[in-house]
Amino acid sequence: MSIYFSGSFSRSAGVISAIVKQLKSVNLKPVKKIQVQFDPFHPNAVTARDFLFHISTPKVIETNLNCVIRPNVVCDRSEPEIKIDLVDSGSVTFRANNLTVLEILQQFNKHISSKVKEEEVKPSPVTKSEKKKKW
Repeated sequence: MSIYFSGSFSRSAGVISAIVKQLKSVNLKPVKKIQVQFDPFHPNAVTARDFLFHISTPKVIETNLNCVIRPNVVCDRSEPEIKIDLVDSGSVTFRANNLTVLEILQQFNKHISSKVKEEEVKPSPVTKSEKKKKW
């Protein structure tokens, strides 16, 4: 008598690859300003610092060059907090005390990156020389 296998046959690629996958879908177009506030002596400040590191990479910044990313380092033993001001006069706040970077990025993509409107691709007009090349 054998025990049935219950699980996946392949190993997951890990947390880092999951973070990279979420970072590929981050879009800052609906964002006006991102404020990352943390106390460096707080035990859970690593999450906010890592989010700040990942969100300030050049590929992410290129999605909206007008977005201001502002770190705010305080020394008052407060919990790490990420405040995102949106273009349409709204704001989203993440209390990063008990969250991981992956969870923050997943919620960021769910609530903020989903507001990006897809641009319609207009077909370029076909010139006479291009028509001749086809025939």
